Amino acid sequence: MRNAIALVGAVVCASYSQAAAAGPTAQVDYVSYSAVDAAPAHSEGNFRNPVLPGFHPDPSIVRVGDDFYSVNSTFSFFPGLPILHSTDLVNWRLIGNAIDRPGMVDFSQLGTNRGLFAPAITYHDGTFYIVNTCIECGDNFIISAKDPAGPWSDPVWLDFGGIDPSLYFADDGTAWITYNDLPPTEPRYEGHRAIWIQQFDLAAMQVMPERTLLVDGGVNPAENPIWAEGPHIYKVDNWYYLLTAEGGTAEQHSQTIYRSENLRGPYEAGPFNPILTQRDMPADRPDRVEATGHADIVQLDDGSWWGVFLATRPFAGQSTLLGRETFLLPLEWQDGWPRFLDRGEAVPMELARPALPAGPAVDYTHWREDFGGQLSGEWIGLRTPQNIQQMALDTQSGELHLIADNAAAGSFGKPAFIGRRVRHHSADIAAQVDFAPNGPGDFAGLLAFMDENHFLALGREQGRVVARMRTDAAQPETGEVVAAQPVAGDGPVEVQIALRDGTAALSWRPAGDAAWQPLGQPVNVEPLASIHAGLFTGLVVGPYAYSPD
Repeated sequence: MRNAIALVGAVVCASYSQAAAAGPTAQVDYVSYSAVDAAPAHSEGNFRNPVLPGFHPDPSIVRVGDDFYSVNSTFSFFPGLPILHSTDLVNWRLIGNAIDRPGMVDFSQLGTNRGLFAPAITYHDGTFYIVNTCIECGDNFIISAKDPAGPWSDPVWLDFGGIDPSLYFADDGTAWITYNDLPPTEPRYEGHRAIWIQQFDLAAMQVMPERTLLVDGGVNPAENPIWAEGPHIYKVDNWYYLLTAEGGTAEQHSQTIYRSENLRGPYEAGPFNPILTQRDMPADRPDRVEATGHADIVQLDDGSWWGVFLATRPFAGQSTLLGRETFLLPLEWQDGWPRFLDRGEAVPMELARPALPAGPAVDYTHWREDFGGQLSGEWIGLRTPQNIQQMALDTQSGELHLIADNAAAGSFGKPAFIGRRVRHHSADIAAQVDFAPNGPGDFAGLLAFMDENHFLALGREQGRVVARMRTDAAQPETGEVVAAQPVAGDGPVEVQIALRDGTAALSWRPAGDAAWQPLGQPVNVEPLASIHAGLFTGLVVGPYAYSPD
């Protein structure tokens, strides 16, 4: 069993030298995912947005030869900062996670919406770099790797404040970091921020003392713009272009552009700003996309420019369970200025693909994990692993063993939980669990997790199958019972969560039975939407076990 434990440890929860507190162990035979509302096939020569569906916010991208690499925010999930590879900008495959060792950062006791915000990936002279902010866990840092799949270096913590750092290498070989911080004077209003630049000593891996103000407030300071952030610098011809987000990460989100003849400014806002937003679009438009922004761009050999950015696909209002996803659009240039969309133009869900050879297709519509080998890096857990064993992978029997302990899904501890991102508004997620509770409150099953105050759990307790949901911090950390049914005997059961936009139909059956049995009436899960949970994360679903003792 120790070798099997090491397999899980390499991906999610490390190898532990100390056993968990006594608690019943759940054996999970499989977890499956099947999309119900998969988008129709696109026309030949086209692709469909989003290119990274489900919980992939704050994308950053870099081109190295014929390869493209991207990274996204993961907040307090571990492993963190997924590294994805593509050759065509459309099909992306996970090749590793930059934060994949417990000693790199510490998310202990952090809320889900803290941790790793807005990474930026860069390549220079044979080395990849990521600069990132760890909110409430050390501030800004830089890591590096020769191979983007890893391993990445331990973080080097940087001596400056603010968030959203981005590394830029100038033609003369100097390195610079741009970032969001407080303005040079007392902020005039909530959300008043500034964009700064500071030279970076690559040999010492530290910023140099002097910094320069690039933008104070935003495109039009008289309008009190909020949350200028996510800056990136590019040199095109003889101009330096500064690409930033503005307006906050909800429905007012936008992307803005500035340029200067000098790296350190002064920067002039473009005549057409924002260059990407959906905030002025009619609410009843088809295939509605919202919250567009936080972009990063690359140029292809044919001279075209393309950008990745985050956006949401609400099923109602601003509500989505998928969180912020990664979209792709071409960038057009007019009179020396770039733009993604004209005013009043909707984000297209299908459009012509980049002029690149098509890469291997990636299918997100279904998967099944039978626990017969090393787990994919798609599996993530909450917070940094501690020196307590919570799970083991028995590859011979094809089972994941979850050791229940007293870290509930609604706590700031580390629950016995691993999950994968939900990528579709309508999807069926099922699992088979064999679990013999020791006493009242012991639970094992599936957890659909947005954050510690917004989740749905479906599984086995003593003498019953039960569903618990939490939508408010005042509710129990295990959630309140929303449906239950007595079950005789101790045999394994299968449970299923059938998501349909803001509704979840819950069902179960004794393992091996053909027919699913409904557990109560369908549950309204719109209160779990990211708009109610801090906006940052998306739903992550997988096996979970808990014991109050």
